[in-house]
Amino acid sequence: MKVVPIPNGVFVENTYLVIDEETGQGAVVDPGEDTELVAGALRDAGVTIVAIWLTHAHLDHLLGVSRIREETDAPVYLHPADRPLYDAAPQQGAAFRIPAATLAPPDRPFNHGDTLRVGDLSFEVRHVPGHSPGHVALVGHGVVFAGDVLFQGSVGRTDLPGGDYDTLLASIRRELLVLPDSTIVYAGHGPQTTIGAERRSNPFLTGAVRAVS
Repeated sequence: MKVVPIPNGVFVENTYLVIDEETGQGAVVDPGEDTELVAGALRDAGVTIVAIWLTHAHLDHLLGVSRIREETDAPVYLHPADRPLYDAAPQQGAAFRIPAATLAPPDRPFNHGDTLRVGDLSFEVRHVPGHSPGHVALVGHGVVFAGDVLFQGSVGRTDLPGGDYDTLLASIRRELLVLPDSTIVYAGHGPQTTIGAERRSNPFLTGAVRAVS
């Protein structure tokens, strides 16, 4: 497996390209604002994109959906609980003064416990609400694509509609901290980390910091 991070846009959101090097198939996780950069990375990789996975439906993680879907004809996956956010992309854009068009409906739902396949790679869907109602993490092959739930030294914000701090921490403990310490965390913003590093030193998980939603 090869993972290509593509930081992009004014929010410096991390889009990821997940590649099965044996079969030449790939998936795009959270196509962000800089669609030219993301599309160029896909062309450079020379792989067949078979899926577009949205960890959640906040604006910075879906601004590139239409472009990447059009260029790849790949289905878009989203948890149904985040569908209202997805459908409100124009309103989210207006709040940040970023143009955002209405999106065509997602093609397939994420459900907790689903198995996703890209070539010979497989990932488990884990529902991790708290940052948004339908947030998911994608786990497999020693990595987790955590979206905006867990970061290096921090956790996702919970002051946006549908966010809840206690729910977020419960999600992290139930679905992420049970993973091996060596598991690489590919977050929606910032550098990669590991479950072990966050378990030991993340102040929100050790109790050193208490955020208020």
